[in-house]
Amino acid sequence: MSACKGRRTFLLDLVAGAVALAAVGPIRLMAATRKDATSAKNGPEYAFVVDVSKCIGCGYCVEACAAENKVPVGSVRTWVERYVATDEGVHIEAIDKPGKQLSPPPEDVMKNAKWSAFIPKLCNHCEEAPCVQVCPVGATFSAPGGFVLVDPDHCIGCGYCIQACPYGVRFLNEENRIADKCTWCYHRVSRGLDPACVTVCPTAARTFGDRSDPNSHVGRIYATDTWWTLKPEMHTRSRVMYLGLPREVI
Repeated sequence: MSACKGRRTFLLDLVAGAVALAAVGPIRLMAATRKDATSAKNGPEYAFVVDVSKCIGCGYCVEACAAENKVPVGSVRTWVERYVATDEGVHIEAIDKPGKQLSPPPEDVMKNAKWSAFIPKLCNHCEEAPCVQVCPVGATFSAPGGFVLVDPDHCIGCGYCIQACPYGVRFLNEENRIADKCTWCYHRVSRGLDPACVTVCPTAARTFGDRSDPNSHVGRIYATDTWWTLKPEMHTRSRVMYLGLPREVI
């Protein structure tokens, strides 16, 4: 089986899985979690690890996320940025829709490049989340395990959380007019599965797990304290840990 055929088959399986999950309903799962948000104290503490050195900019993660979560056309819950740094500045392009592939950088840029890297971006599920703080109706909330979720039954689409997010990961869903973002595939994780983007990554640049488990991959990385977060000056206590993150990345 070719790599392309294998990827297409997996994406179709993800869509079928999302339909099956709809019988239980990820929205109802979120609503139930919201009710229990203050009761779970000793469960897993999930975190996301992105190893910049391993990302090849294939875009499979963007495709899988869109298929699994039925992301509206024109919006993304995760994307991949390509940085090329020169003495004149940093050139940035993004894989910001399913199926998009980046052309090679201009020859004059690459000739003067000091370094280049692909940087995946997604919701940081912050422990001190600005989006939670500004929501006027409590629709955005922190859930057990470290998730930051949106309760669709309460969101009024005011957009305050979208403006407050320092990482630009939120958007207004044009289909239902409520705030939308990456949920770390909460509906999959609650059933013991990895987020869709983690599952399709061919180089294991994205990994996910319990940071409080010292025997897990994510737990061991968390314990080393050699990782970085985006915009640490915002003091959001991001749960997305980057390995090999260049300081020029914004």
